[in-house]
Amino acid sequence: MPLRKAIGWSVAFIVLTFLTAALLGLAGAVLITGSASAAIPWIEGLSPASMLLQALATLASAALFTWLIGFRRLGLTRNDLRYFPGRQGAVGWSIGLAAGAVTAGLAILISVIAGQAGWFSDSGTVGDYLTQSLKTVGVLAPAALAEEVLFRGVPLVLLARALGRGSAVVAISVLFALAHILNPNATQLGLGNIALAGIFLGLAFYAPGGIWTAFGAHLGWNALLACLDTPVSGVPFDIPLLDYNAGSPAWLTGGVFGPEGGLAATLALTAGILVVARWVAKARS
Repeated sequence: MPLRKAIGWSVAFIVLTFLTAALLGLAGAVLITGSASAAIPWIEGLSPASMLLQALATLASAALFTWLIGFRRLGLTRNDLRYFPGRQGAVGWSIGLAAGAVTAGLAILISVIAGQAGWFSDSGTVGDYLTQSLKTVGVLAPAALAEEVLFRGVPLVLLARALGRGSAVVAISVLFALAHILNPNATQLGLGNIALAGIFLGLAFYAPGGIWTAFGAHLGWNALLACLDTPVSGVPFDIPLLDYNAGSPAWLTGGVFGPEGGLAATLALTAGILVVARWVAKARS
C-alpha cells in the first residue's frame, strides 16, 4: 500500500473514532447527569462509571470504523487484522495477560527494591478487596480492548503494509503515547514509557493470538497495577486493604503518575519487549 494512502486512512480512522467516541460519551453523560453543564465535569471526574462509559463509547466507535473503513472500504479481512477466533485467540489472550502482569510486577518490584515504594494497611476486608478489584478489572477490560482496536487495529495493519512491521509498531507507539499527554500528572518519562508499552503491545499483536494477545497484555499490565493500588497512567484507583506509596526517588518509582512514570517501568518494559520480540521471531521461523 502507498505510504500516503496508509497514513491518510490511518489518520481518518483515529480521528473519526475519537470524535464519534467523544460525542457518544457526551450524549451518555447527559443522559446520566441530566444536563450538558453537569456532563463534562462528570466525565472529567474520572469516576469508575465515567471511565467505563468512555471506554465503551471508544470501543463502539472503533468497532464501527473498523467495519466501515477496514472491512467495507479497504477490504481487510479478520485475518489481516489478526482477529483470530477460538482457541488460538483464547490462548493468545491468556499468555498476553500473564506477560503484561509479569512485566508490570517487575516494574513494581524494582521500585520496591531499588526505591522506597511500598504499601501501608488500609481499611477494608479481603472480601472488599476482591470485590473492588473485580469491579476495577471490569472497567479496565473494555478500555484496554478499545485502545487495542483503535491503535493496534486498522492503523497498524495499514502502516505495516507501507513501512514494514517494525517501523509501523514504532510509529503507532508514538501516537499511543501522545494520546495520553493530557493524563493527570503526565511526565516526559511517563510518556516515553507509554511509547515503550506501545512497542510491547505492538509486538504482542504480531505474536500468536493476534489482537487478543495484545489485549491480554494490555489488560494484564493495567489490572495488576490498579489492583495493587498504584495509579495507571496517572489515573488513581481506590482499592481497599492496600494503600500504595510510591516513595522516592520519583524518577525511579514514577511518583504520582504511577509506576509507568519511572525508570523501573523503563527497565521492565525493555525486558518485556525483548522477550516478546523473541517469541514473535520464533513463531515466524
